[in-house]
Amino acid sequence: MKWRTHAGWMWLGLCLGVVVRMDAAELPPRAPGFSIPQIDLAADASRQIVVDREANQYLGHPTTLLLEDGQTLLCVYPQGHGKGPIRLRRSRDGGRTWSGNLPVPENWATSKETPTLHRVVDASGRRRIVMFSGLNPVRTAISEDDGETWTPLMPAGEWGGIVAMGSVEPVRDQPGEYLAWFHDDGRFFLPTPMVTRPVTFTLFQSRSRDGGLSWGLPEVVLSRSDLHLCEPGAVRSPDGREITLLLRENSRRRNSWWITSRDEGRTWSDPRELPGALTGDRHVVRYTRDGRLFVSFRDMGKGSATRGDWVAWVGRYQDIGAGREGQYRIRLMDNRHEFDCAYPGVEVLPDGTVVTLTYGHWTEGQPPYLVCLRLDMAEMDRLAKDR
Repeated sequence: MKWRTHAGWMWLGLCLGVVVRMDAAELPPRAPGFSIPQIDLAADASRQIVVDREANQYLGHPTTLLLEDGQTLLCVYPQGHGKGPIRLRRSRDGGRTWSGNLPVPENWATSKETPTLHRVVDASGRRRIVMFSGLNPVRTAISEDDGETWTPLMPAGEWGGIVAMGSVEPVRDQPGEYLAWFHDDGRFFLPTPMVTRPVTFTLFQSRSRDGGLSWGLPEVVLSRSDLHLCEPGAVRSPDGREITLLLRENSRRRNSWWITSRDEGRTWSDPRELPGALTGDRHVVRYTRDGRLFVSFRDMGKGSATRGDWVAWVGRYQDIGAGREGQYRIRLMDNRHEFDCAYPGVEVLPDGTVVTLTYGHWTEGQPPYLVCLRLDMAEMDRLAKDR
C-alpha cells in the first residue's frame, strides 16, 4: 500500500495544480501550415510493400525494431484499434518481404493497447528486447534471443499509461540505465481513474537501472490542462548532450510542441511550439546516414492539404531549436480517413535506406492495414530539389 499512497498523493498534487506548468501557453501561436517543399509519393504503388492485410480485420499501430545485422526487422501491432491480440512479424531482407504471424505467448492476446519495441543492453553487455503494452498496468515482455522467443506479459508496476513506452533512450555514461517516456490523461495511471476537469495531460518518465528488466515509479516531467501534450518522440542531439521530446498536442488548439533536457532527464525546459511543418501525432525520429533527421508522423497541421495523411519531415536537429521549418516533407501515403493512420516505425539500414512502416485506411471502404516503404534519401533529395 505504500506505493499506492505515494502515487495517490502525487496524482492529487497534479489535480490541485501543484506541478502544472501554464506559462508557455502565453507565447504567441506559431503560424499554421508550412512553406517548405513537399514530395508526394502516395500514388506510387510500386513503392508500397504490404506487411499484413486481412479482410474485415482492423490492423494498426505498429512498432518496428532493426536488429544489429542491419537487415532483420521485427514488427509488433495489435489485431484491433489500439488494443487486441498482439501480432509479431519479421523481415530478414530490410523490409522487402515479411513473414506470416510468428508464435507469441498466449497472454499477448490480452493486450489492452499499442505495443512498443525497444533494444536494451545491461551493464554486462547482455542484449535483450523489451516490449511494452500500456493502460493499467503497463506490462512488459522480454526476449533475449533477438525475438525468437518471448516471456509472457508481466506488470512493470502498479501504474499505467497511454502508448507506453513510446520512446526509450539510454542514459549517457551509465551502462544498463535507460529512460522511458509516456503520457496519461488521468484514466490509467492509477488503478482507479482520477480524471480532472479540465482534463490534465501528464508526461511521465520512468527509469530502468538493470537493462530494461524493471522500471521505476514514473516521475512527472510536465503536466498541463490548457494544452494536451502527449506521445513523446525522443531524439538526442548530434553531440549526445541533449534529449529532445517532440509532443503531440491532442486538444488541437495549437501546433505540436517540444521540450529538451541537458542533464539526462533530471530537469526539462519549458515547452515550445513547433512549426506547422512538424505538427502531427506520434513523431518517430531517426538520424539518416548523413546526419539529418527523418521524422515520420500523422499530419495534423491546421490548413495542411495532407492533414490526416502519413507524412515525413526531413531536416536537421538544429532546425528544431531554431524554430525553422526544415528542408522538406514527404507525403508517404494517402489516408482515406480523417485521421486514423500512422504510429509509424522508422529504421535506417547500413546502406542509408530508410525503411518506414505503418497502418492506414489505404483502400476506400476497407479496414486499415500495414504497409512498408523503402526510401533512398538521395532520390528524395533530388525530388525535393525539383519541387
